[in-house]
Amino acid sequence: MKHGQGRQRRQAYLRGLDAEARAVLLLRLKFYRILARRYRTPAGEIDIIASRGGVINAIEVKARASEAEALEALSPRQQRRIVRALLFFQSRHPALAHLDCRFDIIWVAPYRIPKHIVDAWRL
Repeated sequence: MKHGQGRQRRQAYLRGLDAEARAVLLLRLKFYRILARRYRTPAGEIDIIASRGGVINAIEVKARASEAEALEALSPRQQRRIVRALLFFQSRHPALAHLDCRFDIIWVAPYRIPKHIVDAWRL
């Protein structure tokens, strides 16, 4: 790997961390309870797991220039991985197994308030 590629990868990683921190702040302002961040399972990773009002939410954070780019960045394959990861999370937390599941996206763009796209896809 060339030196420039490593720097670009690190910058993308840091942008992702910043986007996730902004997304968590937005969710807390909306009275969500953050259950996990960057939750890794054998099935995949979920950026944020949160709950509110009897619903458990798997939230994918996308730092993109436009909302359309954010929505396009989430492939059907990635959606399936997130679904499996949330089911894994619920299996490890039986007290949460009865909650309804929802899959959201938070789009984060430079110099804008993050946008919460509720129920972005379904099982």
